[in-house]
Amino acid sequence: MTRKIGCATAVVLALLAGCDKPSAPGAAAQPASAPASPIAKGPDWPMFRGNPTLTGVTTATLATNLTLAWKFDTHGPVSSSPAVVGDRVFIGSGSSNVFALNLADGAKVWSFQASGPIEASPLVLDGRVFIGDINTNFYALDAVTGRALWTFGLEDKIKSSANWVATPAGKAILVGGYDYKLYSLNPETGRTNWVFETGNYINGTPAVGNGLTAFGGCDAVIHVVDVITGKKQKEIEAGAYIAASGALVDGHLYVGHYENEVLNVDLSAGVITWKYRDRSFPYFSSPAVTTNRVVFGGRDKRLHCVDRATGKSIWVFATRGKVDSSPVVAGDDVLVGSDDGRIYRVGLSDGLERWNYEVGQPVQSSAAVVAGYLLIGSEDGKLYCFH
Repeated sequence: MTRKIGCATAVVLALLAGCDKPSAPGAAAQPASAPASPIAKGPDWPMFRGNPTLTGVTTATLATNLTLAWKFDTHGPVSSSPAVVGDRVFIGSGSSNVFALNLADGAKVWSFQASGPIEASPLVLDGRVFIGDINTNFYALDAVTGRALWTFGLEDKIKSSANWVATPAGKAILVGGYDYKLYSLNPETGRTNWVFETGNYINGTPAVGNGLTAFGGCDAVIHVVDVITGKKQKEIEAGAYIAASGALVDGHLYVGHYENEVLNVDLSAGVITWKYRDRSFPYFSSPAVTTNRVVFGGRDKRLHCVDRATGKSIWVFATRGKVDSSPVVAGDDVLVGSDDGRIYRVGLSDGLERWNYEVGQPVQSSAAVVAGYLLIGSEDGKLYCFH
């Protein structure tokens, strides 16, 4: 199929890194010398942004004085964000591997070799890990052993992290691709329930809420789709292409785009309630949404906090590099990475720095916060865990 390229050359350069064709399915998992133990119950962060609505907010809290507990070298840049279920951490890497690690000490439990580099974040659901790679393959892995259960091939690369929905038949997995399509897949078999086609690349993760999924893409449109039928409910012009994932809260989607704005979109009415615009830099970071605030990073090297009702600025925190990392709110803490090579802890109430840790290479991964642990990856190839 011949596709029109609807994005400017700038976005292609900004978003794409290679266009490899599909290759053979990934290699078998490589277990560590010690057998993997069953996944334990506990406070979890099972997916990108923590939950299907993609709010990036957790009730977990962190110690006042964070120290480095461990770091794990994935041997490839880590833009994937970690998922944590029980005592296991799951992460993808530019080394074309998915890893399962012990939360307590970072020891490798297993690794799975995919067919290409991984930028998407894992979704852990019902004992399975769902994740896609740049070489167009989407995998379901056994969370305990790392064994591939099935593989589904898209027609172009996968940077979108997977989400899930409840359906009358059970559950379904949602994932978008650079083939312009959003797929609903059966988690047990990998067979398609439906396919929704858009006008350009889908880079972000689809947010889910109240029987709908909402997401933007390079076609500069916010798509609202029924999660059961895959039928279009609305299309809302965003004004520019969207690389970020949106957060879906109370029928409103909060999302930034490439033409320097963050939007609050009323999905029911199909209108933009407010626009936040500061300086002329795009927003690739996905927002964290609390009861009264929206927090997001910008390519202006700053972290922004605005009033959820009005979109008016509350505070701005400056870093020394662009902020493509998506912030996580844990209590009164905001955790975020920056291309200046630092991980920051900023007060939600006042926007003041409370702590930072320098890793030396850009941090575009987003944090996971569970049970007193902070986990985040870096372009230096390492996953860092603080406690």
